[in-house]
Amino acid sequence: MRFFMNGSNGQLQGDLTDSAATGSCIDSLTDSLQQIAAGGAKNVRIDCGRVRRADLVGLRLLYVWMQCARFSGIELELVNLSDCLRQIMQNCGTRHCFAGQPA
Repeated sequence: MRFFMNGSNGQLQGDLTDSAATGSCIDSLTDSLQQIAAGGAKNVRIDCGRVRRADLVGLRLLYVWMQCARFSGIELELVNLSDCLRQIMQNCGTRHCFAGQPA
């Protein structure tokens, strides 16, 4: 999983799965929050169209990342959910965890 920031928009790319939830993935997401905070953005749209695969562990990581952002005063909005991300949210019954996010 990689994260890219462009102004007040971000993009997640790659796999959001158990096997991809490595230390470097977590470091990348942590760094992204620091980058967003340093830029002063308070509302950031995250394009998820390039998330290739996702599973429940990946969704948990995404949820924790979004909560960490919220605790830092940053609201992340998931947009352009990939088909696999949308499907795993539905199959795992986690859509409510991402309330307010396009489904």
